[in-house]
Amino acid sequence: MVALAAVPLWWTTTSITRLSLPEGRVKALNDKQLRFSLNISLDTNIPVSVVDNVKEGLAKRILDERLDDIFSVAVSSGLTHNPQAYEVSLNEELSGIHVEGRRLITGPESIPLLTDALANLLLANFGHQDQMVMQYAPRYRLAFSLMNEDAASGDSPLSWDVKTAITRDIQPVLQKLLALHNFTIESQVQFFAPLAFEPVNLANGSFGLSQEQLTVFVNSAEWTLCSPTESTAFIIPQWGSISICNPDKQAVSRLSQRALHPSFSVFRTQLLALLGISPLPIGMTTSDVISDWQLDALLRRRAYENAKGSKETLDSIVSLVDQIEGMPVGKDVTDDVRGALDALDSMYAVARDSPQLALNYSARAFTRVSRAFFNPGMLALLYFPPEHNLAVYTPLLAPVSVPLVAAVFREVSKWRRSRRQSA
Repeated sequence: MVALAAVPLWWTTTSITRLSLPEGRVKALNDKQLRFSLNISLDTNIPVSVVDNVKEGLAKRILDERLDDIFSVAVSSGLTHNPQAYEVSLNEELSGIHVEGRRLITGPESIPLLTDALANLLLANFGHQDQMVMQYAPRYRLAFSLMNEDAASGDSPLSWDVKTAITRDIQPVLQKLLALHNFTIESQVQFFAPLAFEPVNLANGSFGLSQEQLTVFVNSAEWTLCSPTESTAFIIPQWGSISICNPDKQAVSRLSQRALHPSFSVFRTQLLALLGISPLPIGMTTSDVISDWQLDALLRRRAYENAKGSKETLDSIVSLVDQIEGMPVGKDVTDDVRGALDALDSMYAVARDSPQLALNYSARAFTRVSRAFFNPGMLALLYFPPEHNLAVYTPLLAPVSVPLVAAVFREVSKWRRSRRQSA
């Protein structure tokens, strides 16, 4: 009777919530493709034959790189002054190619290079996975650390003008990238033991590290070092960068912004590489920290990566729920999945007109689908399946159940004997 009375309580406490997922909408994503529209208008001073060559050349480049299902290009003669369009103008006095905003200004000698220049700016290694680039995140924390060797010797700088260095060298880049990320900045001064070797004495009177010394200095086999034999700076893929500062002995107690400028100039370049900003093609100049061409290319690339990652994660969620019958699916999971699907639908609708909005919706979708995939209620079943629970609880419940089963048999036998006697 006790066992029977406990069945409702057991059923209530062990039952799981398993709401249905919108599998139809998830499968329908396979038929949808993110598409970007590139509108380019050329100055009327540029011959019509050049306009036709640019149109054909860009179409061929997109087709060769198998991006025809993602990009559509419209090339026209005559500046439209559309803020979202890209403009190309001719300057007879200019030598080379210069970029201002979304306008490309070319000199007469550079017209034959115009198609390649536009393709490199607009496509910018689109779809190619760079192992150095950080995975997209809406927020990043930048930590600038001053590492001092053997501070007990009295030759180490105890402070540095890092705020001024960040304001002058790093802040303009971060301001330009606010369309993609929010940044939190912190700085610190740390101390470590002296090196076990003497650095290389360079010809200009400063010191550096050889390739062999660099591996000892970094002290990690996982860090990929692709520097020359003697280097004062290098990038750690998807992590950060290191720059070796050689200050003057007279100013060693405090590093001024002037002493920090070489290192922070390197940090600025390396930060752009880590965040996925493609450099301008060789021979092209700009007065901006990051040109609008580079920024738009990064927006499209990040939106495409987020959309692809969201679709793959949604497929994984549906597949896991189908494979693991006991996996709980709560309302928070279904809400996140539906929210991600809604964000992806909005992204497909605005991608042609605004890569900025496409990125915003794709980031929202990727955030929600990641939260659904790593939901604690679902994640537990991946590490503790029903077979695991059975293996854990059987040694505990089996000894307890033996007396109960024996008691049942005794009562049944007693009841049968009493029935025979009464008969």
